[in-house]
Amino acid sequence: MRVVFHGKNAATFHEGLSERLKIDAELVCLPDDVTEEHDQQAYSQADVIVATRLSGEDPLPLDAKLFQVAGAGIDAIDRARLPGTTTLCNCYGHDVPIAEYVLGALLSTQIPYFQADRQLRQGDWSLQSGNQFHGELNGRALGILGFGHIGKAIARVVSPLGMTVHAANRSPVNDPLVKATFSLDDLQDFYRGIDDLVVALPQTPATEGLVSDTAFNALPAHARVINVGRGGVIDAKSLYRALSQKRIAGAVIDTWYRYPSANEPHPLPSDQLFHELDNVLMTPHMSGWTRGTIERRKDAIAENINRLAYGLDLINVIP
Repeated sequence: MRVVFHGKNAATFHEGLSERLKIDAELVCLPDDVTEEHDQQAYSQADVIVATRLSGEDPLPLDAKLFQVAGAGIDAIDRARLPGTTTLCNCYGHDVPIAEYVLGALLSTQIPYFQADRQLRQGDWSLQSGNQFHGELNGRALGILGFGHIGKAIARVVSPLGMTVHAANRSPVNDPLVKATFSLDDLQDFYRGIDDLVVALPQTPATEGLVSDTAFNALPAHARVINVGRGGVIDAKSLYRALSQKRIAGAVIDTWYRYPSANEPHPLPSDQLFHELDNVLMTPHMSGWTRGTIERRKDAIAENINRLAYGLDLINVIP
C-alpha cells in the first residue's frame, strides 16, 4: 500500500506513523506544489492520500481509496475532484487544546494579567486588592455556537468554574452540562441570554456570515466573542463595526479571513483594521496545534489506514 503525505502540514504526521500501522506500507512525502512528473505519478497512484487541501492546482487522486484530511476542516477540499471510489475522512484530536485556549481567553477577559504586569513594572499599584475590582467567570453564561467535539470540550472545562453553558447547534443537543439549547433558527434568543460567545462552527455555505449585525445587536454590551471555528462564520465587516463602535466589549480571534500564500507570505489577517483596535486579541490560527493534537491525529490516521487494509469500516467518514 502506498500512502502519500501531500504538503508541509500533512508531512507533520509522517514521523512515527509506520510504527502504528499493522501492514507494510510505502510512505511518501510530497511538496505542497506537485509539479515534478514522478511526484504527480506518485500522487495519482497512491492508495491513501493524507492532505489538508485538494484544489484544481493538485493532481487528481485517481487510485486513492482513502483521502484522509489531516484535520477537521474540509473547506479546502474540492470534493468534485474525488473519484466516486474514494472515501473522504477527517480527524480531530484538537478539541483538548482549543478548549484550553478558550478557557485562557475567557480568564484574560476577567483578570487583567498583562495590564497588571505592565503597571507594576512601573511601580503602579493601582490594581492592588482594595483599589480596583477585576471580574470572574463564576456565574457567567457562555454561549457555544456549534456543539461538536470542540464545543463539548469547552463545556467540560468551563462548567467546573461555575459558568453556565448555553448551546446552539444544527442538531439537537443532549448534554448534562448544557443548561439551555437552541437551534440555528432560534439564534436571537440564544444571543440575548448569554454573557460571552464562542464560535466553534465549521464554515459551510449554510454557516458563512451566520454571525452578523443581528447577532451583535442582540448580544449584551459586556459580551466578548471568541472565534475558534472558521473566520468566515462571522461576517468581518459586522464584527469590526461592533468592536470599533464598542457595541460589544471585545473579541479573541484565532481563525481568520486571509492567510499567508506564496504570493503574500505576511498578510494582515483581514482587510478590516482589526489590528488597530484595542479590544481585540489576535492569534494566528494556533489554538489547536500542540504535540498532543499531532499524536492523537496520527492515531486516527493510522487507524483508518489499518481499517482500509483489513476491509473494515472507516472512522470519521464525511458523507
